[in-house]
Amino acid sequence: MVKRHAKLYTDDHCHMPTSHMTYWGSSALMFDMSARLLLIFCVLIFSLDISHGLPRSGFQISSFEKDNFGMKLSEPEKGRDVSAERLIKKARWKSNSDPPTPQFKEKYFSQMIDHFNFNSMGNGTYDQRYLITDQFWKKGVGPIFFYTGNEGDIWDFAMNSGFITELAAQQDALVIFAEHRYYGKSLPFGNNSFKIPEIGLLTVEQALADYAIMITELKRELGATMCPVIVFGGSYGGMLSVYMRLRYPNIVTGALAASAPILSTAGMGDPRQFFQDVTADFESYNPSCSVAVRGAFSQLEGLAHHEDYRRIQSSFNLCNTPESRQDIHQLKGLLRNAFTVMAMLDYPYSTHFMGRMPANPVKVACDTMLNGPNLLSALRETVGIVYNSTGELQCYDIYRAYVECADPTGCGLGPNSLAWDYQACTEIELCFESNNVTDMFPPLLFTEQDRESYCTKKWSVVPRPGWLRAQFWGDDLSTASNIIFSNGNLDPWANGGVRKSLSPSLIAVNIPEGAHHLDLRGSNPADPLSVTEARRKESEIIAHWVKMEEN
Repeated sequence: MVKRHAKLYTDDHCHMPTSHMTYWGSSALMFDMSARLLLIFCVLIFSLDISHGLPRSGFQISSFEKDNFGMKLSEPEKGRDVSAERLIKKARWKSNSDPPTPQFKEKYFSQMIDHFNFNSMGNGTYDQRYLITDQFWKKGVGPIFFYTGNEGDIWDFAMNSGFITELAAQQDALVIFAEHRYYGKSLPFGNNSFKIPEIGLLTVEQALADYAIMITELKRELGATMCPVIVFGGSYGGMLSVYMRLRYPNIVTGALAASAPILSTAGMGDPRQFFQDVTADFESYNPSCSVAVRGAFSQLEGLAHHEDYRRIQSSFNLCNTPESRQDIHQLKGLLRNAFTVMAMLDYPYSTHFMGRMPANPVKVACDTMLNGPNLLSALRETVGIVYNSTGELQCYDIYRAYVECADPTGCGLGPNSLAWDYQACTEIELCFESNNVTDMFPPLLFTEQDRESYCTKKWSVVPRPGWLRAQFWGDDLSTASNIIFSNGNLDPWANGGVRKSLSPSLIAVNIPEGAHHLDLRGSNPADPLSVTEARRKESEIIAHWVKMEEN
């Protein structure tokens, strides 16, 4: 439910006979005043660039997209595809104050356990979960919107990606959310899935093959072999959407990759960037916020240096008194992780995605940090926004509330965290660090050597730096096509992704007021105009891809 655009009236509402546009003579003096006002209103309306709606108000698109895509759709051209324009105008994103409620059915697909080795598992299969709704679909004709599930239960992503179903309602699409192998209920070896060697079949390549086979078979079963497929994904799911378009362009027509850090997770870029960008989110609200956070961590380090562990326990309401530097290291990781979560989920309304979060959590955190009786208690209350949102927790068990893993930004908790930890030990490179110089956090390093040592001990694997980059092109994407890279400026993952368009069909959409894949979320009255405009642009591009595929 976003703020609606002002309604622009077309010829059907403002048409006036030609005779009324000529000189009216003295009798016109008696003409009804309301007619005159209507005439003036219509003239003003026609002077607007109707095809672009309201001003962009900070919404940013690239020069490639503006020069090569947008103008093809909005400027008259000799020989243009009028039917394509009509479809795109029909499908143009409309803010919805009453978005449709998706009616998903949970189903299971008999999936190959190992797509690439004919001897290891034979033709063994497992049950891969997926969600499907055809309530909006123009059967056999409309496109298929396929969400490439990522590191979690597929219901969580389906319930927090309302843009996809809203767009499906406008573009007559079938919607499928597929669960990633080894997550949720899609466990190839049941309770043994996280044991060695069973977990070895958890790879990006196997997951992509899962999706390719599922799409192909479901299209056949549903009589949709001619329906174009658009893949959607957020974060790691967005990476998978990019990879699907690269690896299976014969199956996938186009991809919307929201907040997809395809560069940083391939070992490219500055390892200091992520926590620097987390810090920038809090500084942008109030520069004093990061000063206070630095001060609190400095006081914590001072107490740890003097081994005043009892005071540390009382200051942070810890369930157990720290006894070593390792306990202090764990505490620092827990504290830093809370700021990471709040920066990622800095939405303008409260959410229950990845835990309960208030509206504008960065603002709430800074206000809490700057209004405490002292820095340590303020830091405790601030991280409580993440770890004690209900206020019912009496103390923090630092080893249960946060689990250190091969991802310095956090793996989460439970079985899904084990799967992500393994992926971060194999293909996904996340050697990020904080240093208290370019960011507000204490120095917590995670080098390639640290990663190798941890992963060898935990999973008996040795990471292969550069493998993901070799497999999926790194930053050499110029020969690819039909991918939207959307990123929000509030998202600390954004600078690990593609921020500039690479060609007319590799389009970067930057959202100044957007947090982590905010554009995939459903309409909300609190949405900033920049995300509403991003969704509109994305919908136009997708409609264009679909039409071109049909031709």
